[in-house]
Amino acid sequence: MRRLRSVVTVVVSILVVGGGLYLLRERYQAQNQPAARPVRAGTPGAGPTPVVARSASLGSLDVVMNGLGTATPLRTVTVRSRVDGELVSVKFAEGQAVKPGQLLAEIDPRPFQVQLDQAQGQLARDQALLENARLDLERYQGLFKQDSIARQQVDTQASLVRQYEGAVQVDRSQVDNARLQLAYTRIAAPVGGRVGLRLVDPGNIVRAGDANGIVVITQLAPIAVVFTVPQDSVPVVLKRMQSEKIPVEAWDREGRSKLADGFLASADNQVDPATGTVKLKAQFDNADGALFPNQFVNVRMKLDTLRDAIVVPTAAVQRGAQGLFVYVVRDDKTVTARPVKLGPSEDQRIVVADGLREGELVVVDGMDRLRPGAAVEVSTARPEIKPPPEGARKGKGKGRGAKKAE
Repeated sequence: MRRLRSVVTVVVSILVVGGGLYLLRERYQAQNQPAARPVRAGTPGAGPTPVVARSASLGSLDVVMNGLGTATPLRTVTVRSRVDGELVSVKFAEGQAVKPGQLLAEIDPRPFQVQLDQAQGQLARDQALLENARLDLERYQGLFKQDSIARQQVDTQASLVRQYEGAVQVDRSQVDNARLQLAYTRIAAPVGGRVGLRLVDPGNIVRAGDANGIVVITQLAPIAVVFTVPQDSVPVVLKRMQSEKIPVEAWDREGRSKLADGFLASADNQVDPATGTVKLKAQFDNADGALFPNQFVNVRMKLDTLRDAIVVPTAAVQRGAQGLFVYVVRDDKTVTARPVKLGPSEDQRIVVADGLREGELVVVDGMDRLRPGAAVEVSTARPEIKPPPEGARKGKGKGRGAKKAE
């Protein structure tokens, strides 16, 4: 009996422990069961996806070509001495703006004054000899008419007169050369512009063959900007240059502020084979000195203005496996992916050359949760996209417009 009771007790204990473990397992699974996966927005069975949409509208848009350029002086002149001598004075301050013909430096003029005096003395001597020879020739001619002297003596005197005339002509050229050398001791600015740092101090002996010179002058007003464009764009640019001046704007490196307005002056005559680009040169008045030599600037060149074009915000354009497309909101408040062909862009707007009609709604925000056929709830809380301020608007024109213009 005792053995039977022991067996019964063990069996009951096992059943109690097993039942407890079973209840604990069920409770644990109930607490840790994953939540039901929500229905993804834009899929069948989901609610409408909130989006922001804008109407495709007719508008005007400038076709602008962008590039990176370098400000280059129209003329850069290294001022050198044309004679050898001691530099006695410098008449300019470093960084000073100078005018053409303004005195910059002086070289000791005394040796050249001595040469001038010698040449003038030789000229006076030969002029006196010439005058005396001419008087003798007149006397000989009178005596020859009286048959008092031979013809040979008259001819000899006439030859002597011509020799003195040649000597006087050489003396005059020597006087002119001495005066020119004396004038070279006063070094003047050949062009107007801004002088750089002084390269030679007074007291040094300068020579005509010195490579460095005395100072460098750069012409800053007007000034040029050299920039490059793709070779495919050159025919369009050259065609416009034949009919009118193409306006060009220079902006700072960040594209936030406009530095100067100018026009396209010339184009290079060959393509750079390494880059496939052609150099263009624009000219700017630069009266305020905003452009400085070797300064990097962003160049915006307006080639044309498209009018009555379909324009949408650039945020509406998406890129997929099939190319560029936009989400168009249909009348039943669902969206469809519409392939489009794009034109030039400016700021936050882009031209749709094909694929849209005026007035159609395109999604500009919330398209990351969309699929074709998804139901949408169009929001109008977001304000219309406004053009940025003048400085930022023109400084931020980017790629698509430039590529289209090319």
